[in-house]
Amino acid sequence: MKFTCEKKLLLDSILIAARAAVAKSPIPLLEGLLLEATDGNLKIVGYDLKTGIVTNVPAEVEDIGGIVLNARLFGDIIRKLPGQYVTISVNSSSVAKISSEMSDFEILGSPTSDYPELPTVDGNDIIELSQGILKKMISQTNFAVSDNESRPIHTGALFETEAGELTIVAVDGYRLALRREKLDSADVPDYSFVVPGVALTEVERILSDSDDKVKLTLGSKHIIFYISDTILISRRLEGEFLNYKNSIPANTKYRFTIEKDELIGAVERVSLIISDKLKSPVKCEFEDGIIKLSSASALGKASDECIINGDGESLKIGFNDRYLLEALKAAPADNVVIELNSGVTPCMLSPADDSNNFLYMILPVRLKAYEG
Repeated sequence: MKFTCEKKLLLDSILIAARAAVAKSPIPLLEGLLLEATDGNLKIVGYDLKTGIVTNVPAEVEDIGGIVLNARLFGDIIRKLPGQYVTISVNSSSVAKISSEMSDFEILGSPTSDYPELPTVDGNDIIELSQGILKKMISQTNFAVSDNESRPIHTGALFETEAGELTIVAVDGYRLALRREKLDSADVPDYSFVVPGVALTEVERILSDSDDKVKLTLGSKHIIFYISDTILISRRLEGEFLNYKNSIPANTKYRFTIEKDELIGAVERVSLIISDKLKSPVKCEFEDGIIKLSSASALGKASDECIINGDGESLKIGFNDRYLLEALKAAPADNVVIELNSGVTPCMLSPADDSNNFLYMILPVRLKAYEG
């Protein structure tokens, strides 16, 4: 195998594919990247047996062939090379020679025959939408995916298509994040499947903010994301996902409208005396036209206030500061609506523009007698 390609394009593709390589594994090949050179193209593959990423780089190929190279070492070498172009050749002993200007490296690789094959996915192209929209949908829900392996199904996000809309839902037992957008085509059949949160993190990183399209293909056990010159293949999670529609209260007693950035600032300030070791809720007291926030820990006390539209009749409720901040920062609106029934029932947060495209639900933290 021998080919020449542009260093920057090669490095960008290595960094993308390497996200699916294992940093340290008892199977050394999983720490590597598969390189395959064909006419005019270099394919680079990373695969950890759960998620696979395939990228493509334009290349001048003199001899077709392939090799597996350690992802970290290969990436470090390409990053440090001085020239604009890189030439890589592989001999019959699986030794790769990497050259650029006056720099030369020789590293030992492995035959491609030993590398695990990516799963074959026979499925339907079910969804197509802009990369920018899907990127936002993932970023505004994936933070609420569970990391508790005792309920594996909730370590992923639910993708649901219905009536020409895509809804993504993530839950972790303490909160729920929902994001909804209309699809390019209203003729998409109804689908429901769960994608691992770790795979969605990589999808989000690969996606651009552009209007370029991303296409999803659904197989019986896997899902494929086609993103420009990159393909990400992930296994689907199996199991019974939370019936989120039944979990969302149909009616609420209290409704408040507030400027998002003002509330974020107030929550961040009263959270300064809270830490992982000094856990304490942010107490919110909703009065007529004002919300009073406070916190207390071994470091001291803090309080702040924000103007709201609504009267909470001195309703008191406590929240985990991180959960509340993540929801507020994800909300796609300058003004948000907070809905409550009591100090011990879930709180709902949504955009004030009635767009109905984002919903966040968070369980309260019980306030101790001296806190309430």
